[in-house]
Order: sequence, then structure tokens, then C-alpha cells
Amino acid sequence: MRLFGERPDAPEVLALRALKLGDLLVAVPAIRGIRRALPDHELVLAVPQWLNPIVALIGGVDAVLPTQGLDDPLPVEPGRIDIAVNLHGNGDQSSELIELLAPRVVAGHRNDRRDGPQWEDGVLERYRWARLVSAHGMPADQEDVTLQAPSAQSVLPGCSVVHVGAFYGSREWPVERFAEVASFLARNGHRVVFTASGAERARADEAARLGGFAAESVLAGQLELDAFAALIRQARVVVSADTGAAHLASAYAVPSVVLFGPAPVEEWGPPESGPHIALTDASKRRGDAFACTPDPAILAVTVEDVLNALATLNAAHG
Repeated sequence: MRLFGERPDAPEVLALRALKLGDLLVAVPAIRGIRRALPDHELVLAVPQWLNPIVALIGGVDAVLPTQGLDDPLPVEPGRIDIAVNLHGNGDQSSELIELLAPRVVAGHRNDRRDGPQWEDGVLERYRWARLVSAHGMPADQEDVTLQAPSAQSVLPGCSVVHVGAFYGSREWPVERFAEVASFLARNGHRVVFTASGAERARADEAARLGGFAAESVLAGQLELDAFAALIRQARVVVSADTGAAHLASAYAVPSVVLFGPAPVEEWGPPESGPHIALTDASKRRGDAFACTPDPAILAVTVEDVLNALATLNAAHG
């Protein structure tokens, strides 16, 4: 994926989404809407550079402007960008960064600087951003989530992925429960692998140990992002908390069981049309995404709940 640099001959449209993998994937329908509506523009995404392999799979994105958070102004000459789209949020920080670009057109939610659709609380994120760009004349379909196939091949096609990573403690389902689920899958003929980030390798190792799996089953921290996407794309099933792994399963329509803690399913859940089952207990939700301990809503999900969901998926999709 080309990095933002020398000014091209065509006008440029820039979309700001300086967040994580799952956040990027729920914005894919909006990004596709921008691309279709502005075929003669160069499409630039302002996202963290480590997401480049996934940006390349969206299709139609011309360049990435590496953007790690909102602390610094974007390194873009004022007036260079023709259209700037705020896919990040509606707070002062993201709005000010967009305004500093001095674009001809700003596409964002309504605030004291600009007109636009009113921000809605409690809505599905894919809908939020598809609705935003649609309101600005760039029609988008919130179900348009499918990514292109990565060039990398899966290291283990047809495996079942137990993703124990969570990024925040609030989403950490206990490793002993992951181990029980993995053991069930193995007893039923699945080749199981454990994934997570490198920082969460210990969780993956512990889940494998408790489940009686060989060390080779642990892939945590071993895969580049495009290889991880390939693993998910060719997986038999994915079991994960509400993380980027779950959103990749949605992007490739891979059967998945997704465990939700602080985030509401109504806002971050998988497409209803796909082979996905979301599990949580909203009545127990604490809702603190940055907490160090698991949200009661995810702890309320039992191993039996997950096994029942896997049985439902197997009956429906084989």
C-alpha cells in the first residue's frame, strides 16, 4: 500500500480513522461508498500504518497517511485535500484536525463548525458511518463488509481458530474456558490453533496447556497481519471476544462465536446475515471498555453457551 506523499494529478479525498483493526473494518462500507462516489479522486486513509495490509484488502484505496491517534496535526499542506471525511468521531479533536486541512468540502456529523447528519447514540457502527457518507452524497451499504483475499496463504487451511486475545482486560474471557472450548472442538475433529497478539502470548500458551495441546498449536505473536487475515479467511470456525479477529471473521463470512463484554452487541455486533452468533449478558454489563478486569457481561457467558452456539453453527453451516 502506497504511503501518502507527492501530490498526484487528481484531486484527493481523505478519510480519517486513526483507530484499531476492528474500528477500521466497521468503516469499510463507508470507505467503499466514498470510493464509488468519487472515482476520479485519489482516496487517502489516515490510519495507523500497521493496518496497511488490511487497507490493501478493502480495494480502491490509493494511499495511507500514517496516523497514530489525534495528538498531532496531520502532516498535510492546508488546502491540498479536496474533500475530508471524518470517520473517526464527532469530538473536538477529530473535528479540529479535519478543519486544519482546509479542504474544499468537509463531510462529518453536525457540529458548531459544519452541517451534516446529527450524531446518533447507541447505533450500529457500520450503520453510523455508512449513514454519514450517504448523507453527504456518497451512498453506502452497511452490509458491504467483505474484504479481498490476502496474497498470503493460510499457514493451516481449515483450522479452527480460538482467539484468546482481548487487547483490554475488560474483554478477557477466562483462559480455562477457552481451553474447554478448544478441547471440545478437538474431540469433534477440529484442528485447533490459539491466536493472540505477541503481548498476549502467555494467555495463549496457558489455554493450550490447560487443553492438553502441543506448543505448535499456539500461533500468538507469530503471524503478520496479512497472514493472520489469511488464517481467519480459511478457518473452519472462529471463537473470539469482540476484537479484530471477530471482525475479520465477519469480513470473510467465516462461522464465528463472538463474546461481548463492555461493548453492546447492538453497536458492534457481526452482520445478522452472516454465520455468526454473539453471546453476552447485557443485564450485567459494566460498560468500562478500558477496565483491567473482565466485564461481568462476558464472564456471564459460559462454556456451555459457546458449545451450544458452535452446535447451532455446525447444524446450519456444516
